[in-house]
Amino acid sequence: MADFSAAEIEEGRRLFAGEWNFLSAAGSLASLPRMTGTEVAFAGRSNVGKSSLINALTGRHALARTSHTPGRTRELIFFGGPDGPGGRLTLVDLPGYGYAAAAKAKVAAWTELIHEYLRGRATLARVYLLVDARHGLKEIDGAVLDTLGHAAVSHEIVLTKCDQVSAALLAERCAAVSEAMRKRPAAFPGLIATSARSGAGIAELRAAVARLLAERRR
Repeated sequence: MADFSAAEIEEGRRLFAGEWNFLSAAGSLASLPRMTGTEVAFAGRSNVGKSSLINALTGRHALARTSHTPGRTRELIFFGGPDGPGGRLTLVDLPGYGYAAAAKAKVAAWTELIHEYLRGRATLARVYLLVDARHGLKEIDGAVLDTLGHAAVSHEIVLTKCDQVSAALLAERCAAVSEAMRKRPAAFPGLIATSARSGAGIAELRAAVARLLAERRR
């Protein structure tokens, strides 16, 4: 777990305490909104809990649409917060990969859209790759990690659903993921373990985003 001061925790709270709204949905590169401010994206396998985590971060129960059906999110969804010293912070909910109740051609198109976005978005400050604590890193996560590494996009692992595993298993998962990420130079060191349901790690993730924005303003 990353270490944050009380001041950073408070800055993270303030950052996400403002009004958050849906901005747009993009199903193709041509429909992406223009690049302004700073974007932070959330990627991960289908049903890993991206929408639930965004709702927990912003304190809005229904900002991001959640579903128990894997593959429901089929577009890049953009959510905008209040303008700050560095401009607007935008959260991006990426389509889940790895499974979807849809034709293979459509799944391939969503996957390609994710990779194209990751490779070509100048305003993208960091990608948080969500990993289900119950299952750990999977082979399919490697393709997205490879894209992030080749594009030199800063990325960090966030474990989700940590309330659903024992403390011993969580420690084991954290160690295994940290070891795997040491082999990837573009990966941000450390990881953050969270639970959208219990609130664990949410304050730390907010602080991480606030720290990122502060570093970009220097």
